[in-house]
Amino acid sequence: MVTSIILINAERNRINEVAEKLQDLEGISEVYSVSGNFDLVAIVRVKTNEDLADLVTKKMLTITGITKTETMLAFQAFSRHDLEAMFALGM
Repeated sequence: MVTSIILINAERNRINEVAEKLQDLEGISEVYSVSGNFDLVAIVRVKTNEDLADLVTKKMLTITGITKTETMLAFQAFSRHDLEAMFALGM
């Protein structure tokens, strides 16, 4: 499983529209509107690097209003939620 975080800038009058279209794309599990240098953050979970490349270079290009993206790959997850789930299973 490949997890990535995509930081997105969008045209001001299309931020909500872009967010709605992003959440409809297969592989994007969550989209957040955020403060700071970017307008949106998309959390992506796909099977392979090729799937990620297809999502970023083909599928996201079809969304009008995206002006800039920055994609970061996650190497390892450190999550309290993951740890709680493991202990709940008796690990």
